Amino acid sequence: MRKHVRLSKVLAGCGSLFRTVMIVGIGFVILYPLLVQISSAFMAPGDLNDPTVHWIPKHTTLDNFGKAVEVLKYDRAVRNTLLLSLTVSLVQLISCTFIGYGFARYKFPGSRLLFGLVLLTLIVPPQMIMVPLFLNFRFFNLFGLLGNGINLLGSFWPYLMMGITGTGIKNALFIYITRQYFAGMSESLEEAAYIDGAGSIRTFFKVMLPNAVPVLVVVFLFSFVWVWNDMFYAQMFLTGTDNLALAIADLPLLTRYLYGDHERNTLIHNAATLLYIAPMLLLYTVLQRFFIESVEKTGLVG
Repeated sequence: MRKHVRLSKVLAGCGSLFRTVMIVGIGFVILYPLLVQISSAFMAPGDLNDPTVHWIPKHTTLDNFGKAVEVLKYDRAVRNTLLLSLTVSLVQLISCTFIGYGFARYKFPGSRLLFGLVLLTLIVPPQMIMVPLFLNFRFFNLFGLLGNGINLLGSFWPYLMMGITGTGIKNALFIYITRQYFAGMSESLEEAAYIDGAGSIRTFFKVMLPNAVPVLVVVFLFSFVWVWNDMFYAQMFLTGTDNLALAIADLPLLTRYLYGDHERNTLIHNAATLLYIAPMLLLYTVLQRFFIESVEKTGLVG
């Protein structure tokens, strides 16, 4: 009996050790590119070609960050990108919540087909509709009511209009998430509100929304991150504006023009990338616990 107990303890210890090694190994593989960028961002140009320098630079410098801030026009670009991300995320949160609730609670002829078409947009590459989307906002005429049309490119209006109509970045996914969450809520909550004399709108705002805070947090944070990292729509709609994603895309050309084609550009690129993801890391650090709890409550997996 004692031998069996010892053997089970040894096997449990080996299993725990194996899991620890796997977690550490996978974590290192995931973090390795970020660690390399952090290390090289603080290097002087001479350390880049020094074979004795691997992780810790011999000559630590903040000059790469200073040049990255200058090239990116970081203050203005972050301000514009933050305003865009917050505004679009709030608009998408409102529209997707209404649409998801409608699909979950109101049945009408063709509702399943319409919801299926919404999900279909998840697998349609945005490149397929790039040309008509560009022309629509370049010559926006609201079904012919504005004559020759007005140019909405170079502004936030394309993002806002797509968000309001539920066709923005990943909106189909957000509609699906909210629809599933509301469908899983007990109908007795609404029935109790109706008995008390509340209408559909009041029930939605007073009963359903307060109980849907977890899914609202998930949708807002996902939307914020996707808008912040978006480069496809930014290159189509925001040409000529100070946007962080556009600045990162143009960084190789800008550094080559300003500083020439040499090793310093690589260091500046790494520093600029860290500046680009720094707000997202800060956001995740501050909201990590709340975000994880919200994901668990919504039942999202994968």
